[in-house]
Amino acid sequence: MSPRRARRRESSRPFGFPTGLDKVEEWPDGEWKVRMLTGASSAKNYRCPGCDQEIRSGQPHVVAWPNWPGGDEERRHWHPTCWRKRLDRGPGRSRY
Repeated sequence: MSPRRARRRESSRPFGFPTGLDKVEEWPDGEWKVRMLTGASSAKNYRCPGCDQEIRSGQPHVVAWPNWPGGDEERRHWHPTCWRKRLDRGPGRSRY
């Protein structure tokens, strides 16, 4: 008798699509909606506002925007480390 194989459920979502909803994070600078992306679905490069370096296509990253009406127009793509350390940035640099 041969072992059973696990059946995989077919998904209609493309590979790399976020599996959960956006989460809301509370920080000293306000509430932010945050989405973690694997990078598998990104086809273009972005510029991280934290370090001003390029986030290349296919690289895991964070998309964050303010949690207020119309805040989704302010979406930015961040390196995960830059997102967590953004409040530590010194004067002279915008925190967003």
